[in-house]
Amino acid sequence: MTQRGTAPHRAGIIGHPVAHSLSPVFQSAAFAACGLDATYERWDTSSEALRGRVVSLSAAGYLGANVTIPHKEAVIPFLDELGGQSARVGAVNTIVNRGGRLYGFNTDGPGFVAALKNEARFDPAGRSILILGAGGAARGIAVALAEAQAGRITIANRSVARAERLAGDIAGVASGSIDVTPAPGAVEAYDCIVNCTSIGMDGGGSEGESPVELDAARPGTLVVDIVYAPEETPLLRDARARGLAVLGGLPMLIYQGGLAFELWTGVAAPIDVMFDAARKALTERAAKPASHAPAAPQAMP
Repeated sequence: MTQRGTAPHRAGIIGHPVAHSLSPVFQSAAFAACGLDATYERWDTSSEALRGRVVSLSAAGYLGANVTIPHKEAVIPFLDELGGQSARVGAVNTIVNRGGRLYGFNTDGPGFVAALKNEARFDPAGRSILILGAGGAARGIAVALAEAQAGRITIANRSVARAERLAGDIAGVASGSIDVTPAPGAVEAYDCIVNCTSIGMDGGGSEGESPVELDAARPGTLVVDIVYAPEETPLLRDARARGLAVLGGLPMLIYQGGLAFELWTGVAAPIDVMFDAARKALTERAAKPASHAPAAPQAMP
């Protein structure tokens, strides 16, 4: 990608809604820090307009886009090729324009594992992990944990059929066991508990709730919540009170965004710059009166 002084490139986030997204904040900071002449925009896109929006990314000057709720699966028919984990996950969160051909990637799972290793110093290899939820975010995370050779993965979801579909999709790459349950059950059996639901998210209607009871969690358990607003959810607050290790959703958000940045530009992502920009934006949001708060933030991106 070219440095400043040439025609600017464009990237953005496709979803509905996208007003809440932090991605423009930290991606713009990353472009600036690396001296790249590029802009990052919010592209609120309805289902009816999705095909046109995606196809437009093949034009010269577009780097690509991030994709968020509800379009991560729906964009796939409009792409030329899938790369990385996207085919196995069945969802795309990053589109890259390479000479007019559109490639779809999923950086959610790899970003999650990078956050585990770099921020929590937790290697999932051989470990027992409980995943709460079986939606789009859980899919990327489950695939990445299976590829990282987790020893046991349990998927807890009210819809057992949906959890079983996810378990079947990762069975081919998992080196350990895969279990499915409608409720979390005995949390003392796990080294790591990961909330992939929206429970506890600001603006989601469950702000004061936690998706699981931690009474029986054993010392040393890592509790992860991929919700990033608030940075400390009820689940994480409960875990801290019990002396358990915790990891919030912001690191995953930044690392998946960093991988997208590198796919677009070929330049190493300035992770520290991206963290600083995102945290500043979250602090500013938290200081605003409730009547001016953004629409409910999603876990990703």
